[in-house]
Amino acid sequence: MNIYTWGKGFGGRFLTKICGLFLLWIIAVLAIFQLRTIPLDVNVPHLNSRYLLQKRLDLLTKHADSSTTESIDLEPFVDKSPSLSEDKLVEEIQYRMPNIPIVYWNQNKNKPMGFNNTCALFPSMFDLEYNNIYWQTLRTSNGTFQLLGAYLDVRPNNRLGPTVRILGMIDRIEPTVTTYCQLWFDKRKEPVVVKTFEYKYIWYKKWGNYKQGIYQPYLIACPIPSPFKDKIPQSVSVVEKFCDTSTTNLRVIYNKPEEKKDFAVCVKGLDFLHEDLSVRLVEWIELLNLLGADKIFFYELQVHPNISKVLKHYQKEGKVDVTPINLAGGQPNGPAFQHLYLTKKTNHKRQNEVVPYNDCFYKHMYEYKYIALLDIDEVIMPVEGTSWKGLMDKVVRKGLKNNEEPASYNVRNVYFLDDLLHDHGWFKDIPKYMHMLQHVYRTKNFTKPGQYVKCFHNTERVLVLHNHFPLACLGGACRSYAIETSDAQMHHYRADCVKTLSKACNDFKKNSVMDTTVWKFKDPLIQRATTTLRTLGYFGTGKKLDEVR
Repeated sequence: MNIYTWGKGFGGRFLTKICGLFLLWIIAVLAIFQLRTIPLDVNVPHLNSRYLLQKRLDLLTKHADSSTTESIDLEPFVDKSPSLSEDKLVEEIQYRMPNIPIVYWNQNKNKPMGFNNTCALFPSMFDLEYNNIYWQTLRTSNGTFQLLGAYLDVRPNNRLGPTVRILGMIDRIEPTVTTYCQLWFDKRKEPVVVKTFEYKYIWYKKWGNYKQGIYQPYLIACPIPSPFKDKIPQSVSVVEKFCDTSTTNLRVIYNKPEEKKDFAVCVKGLDFLHEDLSVRLVEWIELLNLLGADKIFFYELQVHPNISKVLKHYQKEGKVDVTPINLAGGQPNGPAFQHLYLTKKTNHKRQNEVVPYNDCFYKHMYEYKYIALLDIDEVIMPVEGTSWKGLMDKVVRKGLKNNEEPASYNVRNVYFLDDLLHDHGWFKDIPKYMHMLQHVYRTKNFTKPGQYVKCFHNTERVLVLHNHFPLACLGGACRSYAIETSDAQMHHYRADCVKTLSKACNDFKKNSVMDTTVWKFKDPLIQRATTTLRTLGYFGTGKKLDEVR
């Protein structure tokens, strides 16, 4: 190797090292520069934390000042109604709890009322024994009474004459305890005390649950003595001993307009906490209104929020009335558990149902000629014509006997089952949400005469009611006229037959026919139901009727 070659190799390696070191130096300088330009509010442990906190607060304050400036003129929507006066509060309580005489008590609370300081005193509303909001409790030496309502019965067929009837439940079979009714009249210091005349059982023992200790439905009769027969009692208390100060005090209900309307419908306590039947309910209410129901009276246990929305809508329109109710005594009323209880305890369920039915009847017996007890899947359908009035004008003449009307007019049951539709498909000119209009295939055979019927009840004759028939009537035995199936039929829209007909149900399903009787209401029913559903927000905004079909 010569000197030139060695020098050339040595020089190349030297220059390479020099370039490498220079590159490292540039990288180091850049790194130092970048570290020096990092913002001070980075979370670096050794920096001054007090200074960083103040800096963050300054930023928040600037943001808060900006938000405050933007929201300074905003005002939340709150109810600024003035507090109710005591008199207004009493009026509200009377509306919410119509069975207590709180207005009458408020007018007389500072007056001594009773025979003396120790006998038959008028009980304060604060000293009554309430149970589950709407019930009042009387404990006797032989049984406990849960009382719901009191009503004045001055109907001409009432052989007792003017009578206060008290509806409730007693945990005894054929109660033997003697009780008294303290009747309180306006502008009278002392009560009129009478012995209770009877405990009318609103059940047949052959139906079951005929056991001591189980709350049973009863109607208690308190005849008004002759000197007071023309007067209207304001309230009634039930006691075991003549001079007792009662733990109960019920307002005596007497709603008697100058003229009766034709038809009302009573619906038992609605128990649909998780089932949204609101759309079907709209169709049902509108159909009954088209048929001529002047008003529908609902009782409400626990329902889906959408059902409540529908009921409130129609209540504002004056088409329905809704009364909250619950179960008496120690029966469960908790959400969902109440439903489970009523599902598993069928006889308890049935016995509880007759209470709102009879409460509804007695509250409105002077307002309507006929009252029907219907479920929300049932419709009494005239075969010809389009109104209940037209139907009754025809059948009343047929039902007369010795020029006397029957106590009720019963309509035979026929099933419109869900799966009968599925075999035939949907009708394209009818919205799918119109359940009854879509379900026009029914079982060919009706249930047997007298089974699962529903009635128009004559309000001048019935004493106590059951779901299907009156159980007792004024002026003698209950006579029910069976409306011919060529005049009317009771459409029953169900997924399946009732459990007690499970064996016969297959035969029902094998023989089906198309029955389009309900279609005579098709156009107005679709229009009314759709308008209501749109008003309540069930469709997208701006959709027309033909777009929701």
